[in-house]
Formats: sequence, structure tokens, C-alpha cells
Amino acid sequence: MSVFAAVALALLVTITLALARAAMGPTVFDRLQAANTIGTCAMMLLAVLGFLGGRPEFLDLALVYGLLNVIGVIAVLKFFRRGDLGDPGHHPAAEKAAR
Repeated sequence: MSVFAAVALALLVTITLALARAAMGPTVFDRLQAANTIGTCAMMLLAVLGFLGGRPEFLDLALVYGLLNVIGVIAVLKFFRRGDLGDPGHHPAAEKAAR
């Protein structure tokens, strides 16, 4: 068994444990952290599988997937903090200050 196959197996175990954390919760932030962990491990797994299969273009896919993972986590955090994703016509803080 090569080292890269062992790394791929370890990443699969980590993804399984993160899925369990996402299912158990108990808070939204625990689930969000588990989703971020799953995305990061999936990105690394893509890179390792690309190396194992001799497909270097998988590294490009892994980088794009990692960027999408970061943008998704930031969007979800912004949604939970503000209650929206930044509708330009709706400013809850301005409405609160006007009252």
C-alpha cells in the first residue's frame, strides 16, 4: 500500500467523522465547521486521487473546489450574522437606527 493510498484512506475516515459531527450538531456553527472540514478534506482527496491516477488536472479542480468552499462558508456566516446575504435595498441596521 503506497503512502498516497494511506492518505486517501485517512481522508475518507476524516470525512466520515466530520459527517457524524455535522449530523450530531448541536449548534449551527458545529455543523458549519464540519461542512468546512468536509470541503477541505474533499479538496485534498481530489488532489491525492489525481496524483494516484496520474491526472494533474485534478489539482486545478481541487483548487477551484477549495475556493468555492471558502466562499460558501463566508456566505453562510454572513447570512447567520446579518439575516440576509446583502440585499442592497434592505439595511436592517439602518432601519434599527431610524427607530
